[in-house]
Amino acid sequence: MQKSIIWASLAGLLSFSSALFAQGLSGIWQQIDDKTGSPKALIEIRQEHNGTYTGKITKITPRPGYTPREKCVDCPAPYTNQPTLGLDIFQNLKADGQNMYSSGKILDPLSGKVYNLKAKQSANGKRLLLRGYIGISAIGRTQTWIRLE
Repeated sequence: MQKSIIWASLAGLLSFSSALFAQGLSGIWQQIDDKTGSPKALIEIRQEHNGTYTGKITKITPRPGYTPREKCVDCPAPYTNQPTLGLDIFQNLKADGQNMYSSGKILDPLSGKVYNLKAKQSANGKRLLLRGYIGISAIGRTQTWIRLE
């Protein structure tokens, strides 16, 4: 009897601690430029009512030699001429397994191009690898985003 209580307590503790480590994507993330390694922007990721995730630019990080665009000039509708700050740059990202996400679309506000998106969150929930691609994911770019506490 006492062994079964100990095992039940241990199982409950393990499931509780794994729930603490398993975090969704919601929160503020620091976008890191995959070409320069410098911070680009702060992105607020929120979970929508349908369970998908959307990411919005909340702050553009100043960088030497870079003047941020105030509007999304070369972007397709409905993004055309929208302010970059506050712009939803990705949407419809769906969870499809432990720490894996797919089926999203991401907008590059500098080029105006829209890419397919998939992502993988680190086990501790502090890093997010986003892969933007056209066609197959082998041909694309990956950025690392860091969760801000």
